[in-house]
Amino acid sequence: MKLRVEVVWALPARQRVVRVELEEGATARQAIKASGLKASYAGLARFGARIEPDAVLKDGDRVELLRPLALDPKEARRQRARRR
Repeated sequence: MKLRVEVVWALPARQRVVRVELEEGATARQAIKASGLKASYAGLARFGARIEPDAVLKDGDRVELLRPLALDPKEARRQRARRR
């Protein structure tokens, strides 16, 4: 059986969505390789929930390449508090 999976790389102004077809039992790492996306990423998610590269995928999954944070959330809060 074949799996149909989407691999997504989202930037603030645009996103790339690549649909791939894989063999049953394929991993997130295999989906990324099959997508041909050359983006660097800080982590992976499936529908917003963090996953490891070796996570086994199911038909219809959406693998998201997560960008690194621009600023640590605690530091961002401190900066906002200082401005107020």
